[in-house]
Amino acid sequence: MSTMNPKASSGGEEEASGMRSKTLGESVCSGKVERGQAILVAYLIATLELTFLFMQMGVMPYLAKSLGLDSVGLGYLQTTFGVLQLVGGPVFGRFADQFGARAALILSCVSGSAFFLLTSISTSIPLLFLSRLPAVFMHGLPGAQKLITDLTTASQRTDALGKLGLCFGIGIIIGSALGGVLSTKFGIFVPAYVGLVGNLINTMIAMVCIPLQAKPKSDHHVTEHSTSQSGNMFSIREILRLMKFPGVMEVFVVKVFAGLPLGLFLIMFSIISMDFFGLEAVESGYLMSYFGVLQMVVQGLVTGKLTNHCTERTLLRLSVFIFAGVGLGMALMRTVWHYCIVAVPMVFAFGMLGTITDSILTKAVPSSDTGTMLGICASVQPLTQTVGPTIGGVLYKQFGVSSFGYLQLIVNIGLFVYLLKSKIPRREMKSQ
Repeated sequence: MSTMNPKASSGGEEEASGMRSKTLGESVCSGKVERGQAILVAYLIATLELTFLFMQMGVMPYLAKSLGLDSVGLGYLQTTFGVLQLVGGPVFGRFADQFGARAALILSCVSGSAFFLLTSISTSIPLLFLSRLPAVFMHGLPGAQKLITDLTTASQRTDALGKLGLCFGIGIIIGSALGGVLSTKFGIFVPAYVGLVGNLINTMIAMVCIPLQAKPKSDHHVTEHSTSQSGNMFSIREILRLMKFPGVMEVFVVKVFAGLPLGLFLIMFSIISMDFFGLEAVESGYLMSYFGVLQMVVQGLVTGKLTNHCTERTLLRLSVFIFAGVGLGMALMRTVWHYCIVAVPMVFAFGMLGTITDSILTKAVPSSDTGTMLGICASVQPLTQTVGPTIGGVLYKQFGVSSFGYLQLIVNIGLFVYLLKSKIPRREMKSQ
């Protein structure tokens, strides 16, 4: 019988251990690269979808007018779109939790394709209203947020979500300009054709480039035992259940009301820009591009740096405080140049508040419920679009432009005092 040399045995074990460590290191590195690539794909899909959406939004008033729809009818059309987005947001989030971020992004892109297909054949007013129906599942931004939330740690989340604002800015600039050029030179329906082809390409990108299982394996056991994975996808009870988690309702209230007066102002801005500022259509387009550049700079560069040095609680309070200052500036502004100055802190506060509250809320619920939470967050803007025309119209006609500013100031002073007295969020978190 032969005996093994102890030194040789020890050397073999060390070699095997080294090989395992090397393999594990390569696996971790490969995982990080794949996650990074998937996040970049999410940014690309969000940018393209927002570009096509803003391209169509700029052309829609002219398309509606060419079909014989007046300003009141256009308001109904916009309200229909807002209501569908409002209803669809939480349902889309539940779908993302049950079937994954990849399936949710594919659903959004397919819905976008149907939206632009129906718009491209809208030769009558009923068809134009019918074309809004797919908007119920057109939630590319929440889909991208869901994927990023699944692939990032809690400390990385705020910065990663903030960079989606860069995608939003690019979408505003390119979409607004491209829609005008295409409709003027090639016809009113051409932007819809481009949007259709673009969304089909987006669908292929989502199917090919996003992994089937984006959520880390460590979260699988949570997903399997979560109540979000059971029950009806359309269950209102399951959706509202998230509001009972500690701190969620308080942060959500701040998210809704801090920017509500300003949201009412922006809904009325097409009228205000003509009546109050005296802008022509071309000048309004330049102003939109200015907003897009501000959005890109603030969300792409400033937000990430601040999240590396400040806690979420500090940034939440800062956003609300700046919002109060924006309200005072809006109350005192008299010219479009004043508005351009006010727009700088306004875009910062809007972007920071949205990013910080989304980050806080997704951390406050189980990882398997983040899609539903993001869907609820995505319903805030459609809610403003739904009630905005009525409330905003009354404020503008009865009290003038300054009323939006004073309301913004009063609401945010109240919220700031509330945040100073409360410990929201419950857990302090600083990105690293």
